[in-house]
Amino acid sequence: MPTVETNDVETYYERRGDGPPVVFVHGAIVDHTQWAPQLDALADEYTVVAYDVRGHGRTGGSDREAYSIGLFAEDLAALIDALDLDRPVVCGLSMGGCVAMTYAARYPDGLSALVLADTFGPVPLTLGERLQRASLRLTIPPARVVGYERVERAMVWLRERAEAGIGGDYDRIEAIRETGPAMSTAEFAKVIRALASFDRTRVDLSSIEAPTLVLYGEHDAGFVRRQSAALGALIRDATVLEVPDVGHASTLDQPAFVTAEIRRLLEHGDTVNSGAGSGSGIEFGSGTPDPASGVGDA
Repeated sequence: MPTVETNDVETYYERRGDGPPVVFVHGAIVDHTQWAPQLDALADEYTVVAYDVRGHGRTGGSDREAYSIGLFAEDLAALIDALDLDRPVVCGLSMGGCVAMTYAARYPDGLSALVLADTFGPVPLTLGERLQRASLRLTIPPARVVGYERVERAMVWLRERAEAGIGGDYDRIEAIRETGPAMSTAEFAKVIRALASFDRTRVDLSSIEAPTLVLYGEHDAGFVRRQSAALGALIRDATVLEVPDVGHASTLDQPAFVTAEIRRLLEHGDTVNSGAGSGSGIEFGSGTPDPASGVGDA
């Protein structure tokens, strides 16, 4: 089982192919196989690496009392350094997108391009979005009693009632869980708290210089669609594309479409509408800088 030390944890990863490097970062409460279709397809021409984020899958948990997106970004930086990957293309989905954009902002010279799928930034939230983000923490107490899997199924059911199609083909997410190690409730709580506090993390989006592709599902949550547009406006060289007929797991529900758009970025070295973003120089996040020490697929 290939692992590499990233800060204070042994990180599990898979590496295939040969060529320019591409690194994939998965969403919350799943594992690296969320990017399996793209890993399989792009290994023909590229060195592709997918790994299990701290607290997830075969990487598992750690002794830290709390996690943060900033810590996950530093783990990613350590992984890239340990595997000697030269300015990879970094692709993140949902929570993985939060990690990827934080890495890109902190290490603008450490990547050649960025893909942000079905994700959101530390962009100012509406009242409804703040309440929705805060409600993530409310999943922790019932998860201690009945398990996070049941809590997530209930959340997906409720979200489908409010926004039809948001969950996409949820069976694919459950299949990922069946093949990988279960997450402990303690790790679930630390991951959810890290995700729920991301809007208080300082991320200077204007410092991201790499060509960026922002993807969002046609039926994804309204706040994800809104924030995708905001990311496209605030990252200097960004293109925003809608993935048709999917909710919040576009890499699994429309793998051919997503892979084709990533391949286009890899082949051309820039986004379709280069320079579409405004690069306004606004830095979001109301708290102090997030030190590295510091549901569902989110």
